[in-house]
Amino acid sequence: MTAPQTPTAAEELRGAGLRVTAARVALLDTVRHGDHLDVEAIASGVRDRVGHVSLQAVYEALHALTAAGLLRRIEPSGSPARFEGRVGDNHHHVVCRSCGVVADVDCAVGEAPCLTASNDQGFVIDEAEVIYWGLCPNCSSARNS
Repeated sequence: MTAPQTPTAAEELRGAGLRVTAARVALLDTVRHGDHLDVEAIASGVRDRVGHVSLQAVYEALHALTAAGLLRRIEPSGSPARFEGRVGDNHHHVVCRSCGVVADVDCAVGEAPCLTASNDQGFVIDEAEVIYWGLCPNCSSARNS
């Protein structure tokens, strides 16, 4: 028995009802192989793969891919929007107050939405977005030195 194959970026785009272009495939690959990248880093990665692409085209593609659920946008306070390819599992993030590095943190407790609101105000909650703040190991070590 063979293991199921992971769909290609082109197949995922088609499956989400999106037009397949070289720039969109490059963008999806760039985000998935990056680490919580901002728009400038994504644009640079796409340009490295396919040549010239406008920043506006990158923004439009990011919007489309995020709306389709292929990418996730996070916005830590005081930082530009960042994008990641890990979607659908309601994970959280930890952000370094010093250097701004972002890392994934699995769900805090229990099943999605991971946290039970003390007062849900009548909402039917299906997701929780948690950002933990602190110092990454490198900044913590530098501070203690």
